[in-house]
Amino acid sequence: MEDIGHPVHYTAVPEGAPVYGSDGERAGAVEVMLDNYREHIFDGVIFKGLSGESLFADAPEVERTAERGIVLTMTAAEAQGLGPPEKGHAKYRPDRHAGRLSRFFGRNWRRQ
Repeated sequence: MEDIGHPVHYTAVPEGAPVYGSDGERAGAVEVMLDNYREHIFDGVIFKGLSGESLFADAPEVERTAERGIVLTMTAAEAQGLGPPEKGHAKYRPDRHAGRLSRFFGRNWRRQ
């Protein structure tokens, strides 16, 4: 596993960052970090698996979020067996155009 940097808040993990299993092997790449918007808690991650399909790892299955990637609590092989995300799952991305006041009040998320 390459150096993924210092631990960061889940909202700071960039799209396309590598996803690693607990064994240090690559399991995929981050598509979307999911946020429970109303409660402001981490809900999980949707990532593109090695074979190209979208997979969902729930929040307890994510061991560490860092500057340049995340680490799961399971091996990379086990991660390939995760299911796809639910169809009705709301996706939020940081609103890069939100003003300073919006960021202060936590309104810097845009629903897709």
